[in-house]
Amino acid sequence: MKYLVMVQGTQADYEAMRGKTSVHSPAAWNEEDIQAMFAWMGAINDDLAESGELVDAQGLAEPTQTRHVSLDADGKAVITDGPYSETKELLAGYWVLDCASLERVTEIAERVSRCPQPEGAPNYPVVIRPIPDGAGDLTAP
Repeated sequence: MKYLVMVQGTQADYEAMRGKTSVHSPAAWNEEDIQAMFAWMGAINDDLAESGELVDAQGLAEPTQTRHVSLDADGKAVITDGPYSETKELLAGYWVLDCASLERVTEIAERVSRCPQPEGAPNYPVVIRPIPDGAGDLTAP
């Protein structure tokens, strides 16, 4: 079974990784913190590649580089930049994993959730979503 494992963050978190604190992310990251995070995630990726469970994994650019495209009442595209630091958490990165069970992917998500970060940095849940095998069956695990 394939699963999407997602980590979340906010624009304030990306700014904290550049050393800028805010009400929304009061812990500034330093170079040692960044390297520890990359080493942790790299080790997870290496282990998942070795076990054959890794399908894809990507960190995403900061939310300020996001573009929203929707349609107005006349069916014309409305394009806006954002979101900005006041928005709620968004997808910061993901893994697509092919695991034998929900229990196994939950073990992996728990490991992801233990990623080192500076004291006081916000903790977000790691979200697991099954990817259905059959076309059109979005409810079957």
